[in-house]
Amino acid sequence: MGAMNTLLIIALVAAMAATAYVLVRGVIAMANGKDSSGDVQQKYMQKRVMFQGVAIVIVAVILMLAGGGRS
Repeated sequence: MGAMNTLLIIALVAAMAATAYVLVRGVIAMANGKDSSGDVQQKYMQKRVMFQGVAIVIVAVILMLAGGGRS
């Protein structure tokens, strides 16, 4: 079970890093001001929400596995 927890932690860190990356890219795109319609910012926001959702699911799985051994 230790290897599974390690994989979940790695996946969580990757999801958090992806969220931060997309957030920074969205802020940079917004600061450039080249996208007058807002389509680029909308796509970045959708990706950020998706990565945040993945991170939340991974945290939930980690917590369920951690609490599963208790009686």
